[in-house]
Amino acid sequence: MTTTAITNIGSLVTNDPALGDGSPLGLIENAAVVIDGETVAWVGPADKAPAADESFDARGRAVIPGFVDSHSHLVFAGDRTAEFNARMSGRSYSAGGIRTTVAATRAATDAELEANLLRHLDEARRQGTTTFETKSGYGLTVADEARALRIAAAHTEEVTYLGAHIVSPDYAEDPAGYVDLVTGEMLTACAPYARWVDVFCEKGAFDGDQARAILTAGAAAGLIPRVHANQLSYGPGVQLAVELEAASADHCTHLTDADVDALAQAADTTVATLLPGAEFSTRAQWPDARRLIDAGATVALSTDCNPGSSYTSSMPFCIALAVRDMRMTPDEALWAATAGGARALRRSDVGTVTPGARADLALLDAPSHVHLAYRPGVPLVSAVWQRGVRAV
Repeated sequence: MTTTAITNIGSLVTNDPALGDGSPLGLIENAAVVIDGETVAWVGPADKAPAADESFDARGRAVIPGFVDSHSHLVFAGDRTAEFNARMSGRSYSAGGIRTTVAATRAATDAELEANLLRHLDEARRQGTTTFETKSGYGLTVADEARALRIAAAHTEEVTYLGAHIVSPDYAEDPAGYVDLVTGEMLTACAPYARWVDVFCEKGAFDGDQARAILTAGAAAGLIPRVHANQLSYGPGVQLAVELEAASADHCTHLTDADVDALAQAADTTVATLLPGAEFSTRAQWPDARRLIDAGATVALSTDCNPGSSYTSSMPFCIALAVRDMRMTPDEALWAATAGGARALRRSDVGTVTPGARADLALLDAPSHVHLAYRPGVPLVSAVWQRGVRAV
């Protein structure tokens, strides 16, 4: 098996304090990384690097773990430019906009959905994302939800069943009947393709009792819960996520002190995943990352890439937003976008550059990871290794 040494790294982020400077990022200056097949074999000072079959000169630039995007909605068709334009002209976002994408997704062929998924994955990879989660939720019929998950599962192991995105238009007058479908026939058809079960617990979508029924049914089918929680208003989503030991409570925009305390107490179990692209694209209130971090909660950053409320695949952009508008430090934001995302997916093999981890790395055309926030909008990712293979 061929080994590759990435040498002359000016600043290496390992996310392992024991390997580096003792900080959460585990920084090593003047570093090297040796890749053996799909995994990291060695990290340390460049002058101590073992011999390798091939070498790559980083020329003093920074290397970071590949981004772990733990929340996206990439199996869809259609365009919602008109909705975005209207919202930017003064109309507020509501969950009802999802119905536009549902109609387009149902009308699309499998080939069209897969091509769109692959286009977004390539776009994200070029910006440093090497692990991604994606959901169903734009079909809302048994057949359409199952095909969305089947298409997604061909390209990632992190697939989420989100039949409970909104109540299907077909059941507009019978939401209880739709919950029965989501927890019954639809779950049976979708569970073989998914690892996770999710629900949009929000006014206009599913209330606490409905969300509990959906998540517990999914857990009984072997899926691990995660929750769209407290995005548009205060509600029961965060408390439900913590109670059911969900891997993540996502959005976390409107939090009571009790919600923050609950997430802090559950820091080893339930990650608060913040999605600043949604607030940017809807001119909504920013999540208070500082409040969560200071309380002791585990925080992740993700893109929430979707056609309606956060149409960005750029983790660097979300890092810049988190630093500028959510009161995170550059170090905290990078950790949240890498190791934090891995925690939200309950993964220990990604989000770090440590021996034995998957060899997912991004080379920045900058001397430090701080440039991700310092130079917003600049395409700094100049090379990407995914599973040890140069992908960009």
